[in-house]
Amino acid sequence: MKDTLQRFMFEAAPVRGELVEISETWRQVQARRDYPPAVKTLLGEMLAAAALLSANLKFNGAIVMQIHGDGPVRLLVVECDSELHLRATAKMASDEEVIADDALLPQLVNAHGHGRFVITLDPKDRLPGQQPYQGIVPLDGDSVATVIENYMLRSEQLDTRLWLAADGNVSRGLLLQKLPPEGGSITAGHEEPEAWNRMVMLASTLRSDELLSTDIQTLMHRLFWEETIRIFDPQRPQFQCNCTREKVGNMLKMLGRPEIDAALEDLQALAIDCDFCGQHYEFDRVDCAYLFASDDPVEILQAPSPIKH
Repeated sequence: MKDTLQRFMFEAAPVRGELVEISETWRQVQARRDYPPAVKTLLGEMLAAAALLSANLKFNGAIVMQIHGDGPVRLLVVECDSELHLRATAKMASDEEVIADDALLPQLVNAHGHGRFVITLDPKDRLPGQQPYQGIVPLDGDSVATVIENYMLRSEQLDTRLWLAADGNVSRGLLLQKLPPEGGSITAGHEEPEAWNRMVMLASTLRSDELLSTDIQTLMHRLFWEETIRIFDPQRPQFQCNCTREKVGNMLKMLGRPEIDAALEDLQALAIDCDFCGQHYEFDRVDCAYLFASDDPVEILQAPSPIKH
């Protein structure tokens, strides 16, 4: 089955929902590096969450979710644009460190309480002087789902609930979000005050193993078979990396000429591999000299670049 995101809405409740199933895209993300099982779980859950949140973006751009850690895992990054193009990567403190298969979020990224969660909304066609919106908060929660729920409630004032699960084969997720009243009033079909609590209660019967092993249509029927649901056309998430030689060159310019010249004293060329897709780039002395001879402005990114050098 193709990777699928299914949006739906309850006819008798001010609640919208989404279910996502990502397997092929998840396989391509994992093909770049063999992550420990516990890290796969975290990164896979973030992949599903990014797709679910991106489905409601109101602009042409991308959402970048990052968890910066102070434990065995130093960085988890997932990016998803409004067309559901996804990419993801993780960085460890050390490749030699042994990570328990059942390690949870606090142990992996918040061992000393300094972990933080970052969401960046980056419009594709920025206006002059426009910067991406970025929210940075401490890690508040013991799971990826809880961290995002708390962020959405505090930063966006939206009641949002997430159920996420991932293993080596598939990444799946369910999102429920309470709709704000339109125009200060609600229709007769939205008058039930406990509608939101009822939908959350139904969804909370979902177990992680059930989420991993059950397709979208079966899950929707199993959880909400008594509800009248409006179903929208499915969307197809897919892997896509937007790294380019120009963007890597901009990154080198941001480092500054003294640092680049120092690196070139020992090397014939700078080799850069994209952490997301593995694309290899090389810049020799002539290439680097041309970079700094150009008068083109350097694009400053709010979110830390996950491309290494």
